[in-house]
Amino acid sequence: MDAELGAFSMNRLATKQYTVASPLSFTGIGVHNGQPSSLIIQPAPPNSGLSICRKYEDGHMSDSFALVHDRVARTYLCTAVDLGDSGTISMIEHVVSALSGLGIDNALLVVDGPECPVLDGSAQKYVDAIVENGITLQPAEKKFIKIKRSIIVRSNDAFAALEPYNGRAFDVEIDFESNVIGRQRMIFDWTPARYAEDVASARTFGFMRDAKVLRQAGYALGSSLENSIAVDEDKIMNTDGLRYEDEFVRHKLLDAVGDLALAGMPIYGKFRSYKGGHALNALVLNGLFASEQNYEIVGASDLPLEFDALQDLPHGINAESYIRSVG
Repeated sequence: MDAELGAFSMNRLATKQYTVASPLSFTGIGVHNGQPSSLIIQPAPPNSGLSICRKYEDGHMSDSFALVHDRVARTYLCTAVDLGDSGTISMIEHVVSALSGLGIDNALLVVDGPECPVLDGSAQKYVDAIVENGITLQPAEKKFIKIKRSIIVRSNDAFAALEPYNGRAFDVEIDFESNVIGRQRMIFDWTPARYAEDVASARTFGFMRDAKVLRQAGYALGSSLENSIAVDEDKIMNTDGLRYEDEFVRHKLLDAVGDLALAGMPIYGKFRSYKGGHALNALVLNGLFASEQNYEIVGASDLPLEFDALQDLPHGINAESYIRSVG
């Protein structure tokens, strides 16, 4: 009986919304502008979602804005969001990927410049900090955007699609004319623990042949072997090599998790892409929200019982419940 009660309690608590347990601070540089940058992830109230604001040198803060698809301002090389009179903040996809990948529903990002710090080029440092500091379960049910009709957007032979599926899944394939990368595919059924283990540490990458042109255009000014995988013809320039044999496609999947979080809620369905990227990720969300017939908003308790991904948290994370003992 006690075991049954414990299982019931775990199932019930796993359907609750999460926020970070305490503010988390990060400092580094912008991979594109090359300037110092800092970011704070702050706890946020239930049902507030993920939002972002900018902190200025004199200490004053901009208004906060929901991190949602219609705030996307640019998708060239990264995802940038529009903060109205406060300009834009770019490279949001890695930190948002970490939050969404770990199942965090509510958080406020405070960034002190126009670009989030790149850190090591992956989401690992964000994930490590969240796992170490823990999460707080909140008194509100998780909500999902359930895909009802398939949506697909194309650019030549590249595409991105959202499809009905009993779970939260990603099927990402890339194809580069490089023997180092070539054609790679990753099929990923999401849980927070699997995200932390299989996706979070995959780094961004680029080609040495493109570096001069990008820097002349004001991009990749902060890129280095400390925060990017550098590919020179058919050779990896990083002395420590790759973290995974297929690290390139894993990073594309990491980006997709972050970009699709701009739906405003986690998507219950399957995302597929071939030769995709930030632009197609944004376009498929635009296609999704073009008609209310494409989706419905559902509570976690309304999902099939076999969807137990919410219980699979990373090892060592402390999930503090809002429920307090009165005994």
